[in-house]
Amino acid sequence: MSQTRPPSLIDALIPVVLLMAMLFLSVYLFGDSSSSGPNQIVLIVGAAIASGIALKNGFRWAELLKAIVAGISTAMGAILILLSVGALIGTWLMSGTVPSLIYYGLEVLNPSIFYAAACIICAISALATGSSWTVAGTIGVALIGVAMGLGLNPAIAAGAIISGAYFGDKMSPLSDTTNLAPAVVGTDLFTHIRHMAWTTGPSIVIALILFTFIGFGAESVADTAALDRLKATISDSFEISLIALAPLAIVFYMAYKKVPPLPTILFGALLGGILAVILQPGVVLAFADSPELATSLAMTKGVWLALAHGFVSATGVAEVDDLLSRGGMESMLNTIWLILCALSFGAVVEHTGMLKRLIESALRAAKSTGTLIMTVVLSAIGINVLAADQYIAIVLPGKMFKAEFKKRNLEPKNLSRVVEDSGTLTSPLVPWNTCGVYMASTLGVATLAYAPFAFFNLINPLVSIFYGFTGISIEEIDESAEPVAA
Repeated sequence: MSQTRPPSLIDALIPVVLLMAMLFLSVYLFGDSSSSGPNQIVLIVGAAIASGIALKNGFRWAELLKAIVAGISTAMGAILILLSVGALIGTWLMSGTVPSLIYYGLEVLNPSIFYAAACIICAISALATGSSWTVAGTIGVALIGVAMGLGLNPAIAAGAIISGAYFGDKMSPLSDTTNLAPAVVGTDLFTHIRHMAWTTGPSIVIALILFTFIGFGAESVADTAALDRLKATISDSFEISLIALAPLAIVFYMAYKKVPPLPTILFGALLGGILAVILQPGVVLAFADSPELATSLAMTKGVWLALAHGFVSATGVAEVDDLLSRGGMESMLNTIWLILCALSFGAVVEHTGMLKRLIESALRAAKSTGTLIMTVVLSAIGINVLAADQYIAIVLPGKMFKAEFKKRNLEPKNLSRVVEDSGTLTSPLVPWNTCGVYMASTLGVATLAYAPFAFFNLINPLVSIFYGFTGISIEEIDESAEPVAA
């Protein structure tokens, strides 16, 4: 067995500083397209630099490769979900599910209330299902379409969708992250949720006020004639009906009943294909474009294409075709490429102790309760940036700061709340984090474009830090409390 040396602070800083510098350069040179290749190269180069430092410290390449493979394996579930969401978007566009949602949304939602309404709709949906990903991949896709139809800013709409989805996910007892955080630090689920209400409640209220304020200024943006033309084109091209919304209702019911996300979304994708054949046979046959085939085979080909490559609308109206041409498993391959590269870097810096070294240095500077909580917040954000995974951003700070919170006589629920306020909520704001690439790919809006408008995700960590310095809702361990009987 090789003798390894723990990394020095300089060792730990070198790959992180160089990575951030290269990522800033990538965004400067390539703009929104930086996530379509340039960022992947940066992350691989960063992993190579970190690996070089690890080899200097006595690690063997075989050991590093094993850590990288293990790190990537943690995301295989997310990768399969991504592929399934791509398939779902393709068939739901072709089946009329998304067009129907967009049509009804255009009928009901007013531009002045849209952003706040989108946030509330997604919050309720995620609270019921416990999954921000499911909400973004279903309701979120339709709401982006409604926003574009109303002539609203899709980046602000995506910010509202993500704000609502993450509020509901964070406060739902069905959410995996909401169950993970208290389990890691040693408190119970409902104590954790009740304690989160202190920071989460004010944060979502402030976010809704901001979305409402922005919405008032958007009242005159929509072109009435263009809006009528958009609705008419959608209704002429697809069978718009409440029946078309059946896949959405079934997926939400399955999520509510705690059916795992992968079979739920994949079933929804297949259900969309079946419904397309029933409700939109003309659309399916036109998309297959194979008049030489028997009708049943052409239908099969059309659904197959939508699952694999996505749906391409051919209404002849550019605005509608741009709106309804998306999806397919193929559309997620660039996202998966980014995840693989990000997790490779994250696996190296975590396995070799570089990440731990950075956190330990930060902990030594945390003298008061306020600076301790701020350190946890910044550590979770840093791990989201470096390790590119929200679960690591919850588990690692939860484990590493648990003893320090106990030493300072602070209730574990304070720590579980802080890691969720920061680890969960900032994950979709990082372009190469698994959550960031998922939201960008699913909603069709670049992470850096929607991030400034994900108000809830931005405000909640700040509220958490503010409470740390003021002592609001920060509870100490009650030494006189009777231990709970096993």
